[in-house]
Parts: sequence; C-alpha cells; structure tokens
Amino acid sequence: MLFVPDEIRQCLSVRPRSQFAPSKRACALLEQAGLRPTRQRAALATFLFQEGNRHVTAEDLWQEAGAAGVRLSLATIYNTLNQFAEAGLLCKVCINGERAYFDTDLGNHQHFFVKAENRLIDIPAAHMPFAELPEPPEGYSIAKVDVVIQLVRNKSGGSSRPRSTQRAFREQARAG
Repeated sequence: MLFVPDEIRQCLSVRPRSQFAPSKRACALLEQAGLRPTRQRAALATFLFQEGNRHVTAEDLWQEAGAAGVRLSLATIYNTLNQFAEAGLLCKVCINGERAYFDTDLGNHQHFFVKAENRLIDIPAAHMPFAELPEPPEGYSIAKVDVVIQLVRNKSGGSSRPRSTQRAFREQARAG
C-alpha cells in the first residue's frame, strides 16, 4: 500500500460545500429584473441586498463571498455586477476611469469620494439642487445627472466649511 502524508491527504480530500444559501428575496428580485437566477447571480444578489443601501466594488464583493464560503471568480463578479447595472438593479459610479463602484441606492442622489479611503458617501438630493440644466442636443433627453465631489483631508484636520454648515449638513443627511 502507498503511504500518503497527512498534508497531501488533506489537500486531496473533498472539502464540504458551503452552507451559504441565497435568499428567496434575491431570486425574486432577479426574476423581476428579467435575469435568470443562476447560483452565482442569486448569491451575489443576496450579498448586495441583504443590508441597507451600500457602495461596493467587485473586489469587496469577492472578499465577502469568499468569507462566506462562496467561491466565485473576480471576472464572474465583474460580469454579474455589470449585468445587474444594465438590468437596473444597481447604479454604476465610475471614479476617474480607475475604479467602478456599484450603488444599491437607485434614488436620485450624488456622492462624495474620499480618495485616501477609496470610499463613497451619499449626498442627499436636497443638498444638490440643480436650478438649471443645459438643454440636451436635439433627439436626446437627460436620463440622470451624476456628480462626484472628491474630498481630501485638510492638513490642519479642520474643514473649509463653517461648523454651523457642517452640523446642518449632518442633521439633514440623518433625517433624509
């Protein structure tokens, strides 16, 4: 009989399947959007929509899936997120053509981008009123306005805004 060391035996043994199960809500959401609820789509929809609104990158979702024992390639996650955006389940927010974030909040709002943290923060629509938009070329209409305000931390740690304005912004953001 052939001797097989324990470390090799462990590598060859069948690993138990993940105990993760996609939610029925995620499957129903996919079907409503006209997408077939494949195992991968259902798993990613469960991760995306189980909490409140959030901003994620494909890498964030890949790590989250891996931690839950769901094995998916990064390419599958990118493709699925783009399919979700095309189906209207997510908004895609591109920053400087370098990184794509996917937003589960489909409502009208804009974003702050904290460059040092690679993080998006929602700006409630009430804080970005557009008095007048340019007239689109003939045959076109404005579908959506995306504004991303990029932030850097001040060297002094303070803000360029008066404290009363900051406080009002925070209170309104919590209420909105």
